[in-house]
Amino acid sequence: MLRGWYTGASGMAAQQVRLDTVANNLANVDTDGYKREVAVSKAFAQLLLRRMNDDGVYLHSFGSGDMAPVIGKLGTGVESNEIFTELEQGALKITESDFDIALDGKGWLSVQTPYGERYTRNGSFILGKEGYLETKEGYPLLGENGPIMVKANNFQIDKQGRVWINAEYADDPEQLIGREQNEWKDPVLLDTLKVVDFELDRFIAKQGSSLWKDTELSGPARIMQSQDRPVVMQGFTEASNVNVVSEMVKMIEVNRAYEANQKTIQSQDSSLGKLINEVVRL
Repeated sequence: MLRGWYTGASGMAAQQVRLDTVANNLANVDTDGYKREVAVSKAFAQLLLRRMNDDGVYLHSFGSGDMAPVIGKLGTGVESNEIFTELEQGALKITESDFDIALDGKGWLSVQTPYGERYTRNGSFILGKEGYLETKEGYPLLGENGPIMVKANNFQIDKQGRVWINAEYADDPEQLIGREQNEWKDPVLLDTLKVVDFELDRFIAKQGSSLWKDTELSGPARIMQSQDRPVVMQGFTEASNVNVVSEMVKMIEVNRAYEANQKTIQSQDSSLGKLINEVVRL
């Protein structure tokens, strides 16, 4: 009967991890570039049940239990194996802000942090005090030649990720408001966004603040070649890939499963109490 306690308790612990994961997904439903997480569980090894005295093999010291007839298997519980991140793309949202960037396809934007280079799908950037494109935490967006420095209303990013500025109106960028790049008289290529991918992006690790880092399993970041690069969309951001309805259904499922495991423990406790307090006295 103690085995029933452990089995039920392990199920409750696994459902608690699932609930935490669902709650985190719902909390980040409005976070640009967020990728939903899924708690993955696995079963403990099953026990093989055999009839002990069917052929008398257990009555002899030289006998082997492997020869007794099998009557079935008994599960021994479940454990949380990992938190898996689903990297499918979220919907693109129009913001009409020159500082917002979305990637339509596989790839990651690179930013510079005090801890080294990190990667993100959150393309909501601001213009820092020194003129660099930065995340809201103040980390500069990287081009292939270093941080991107621009002036408001005086830069455009094309679908290949190339950053253009207009040298003629560099001192008076207000004249460029509403103009397309083909209307510029003197466009200059400033840099190209550093868009990277990984050999196994399934194993990149979350760092918080919508940032990720490479690991030994994912392999180092590598700059994507022109034929493989995603389409860069200026004036857009990528929404999270969390489906609110789906996550709410999962939350209900988790609550029901948790209650079922809880009742299993209560039932085992009641049976054990009867065994000790009633059967033993007889």
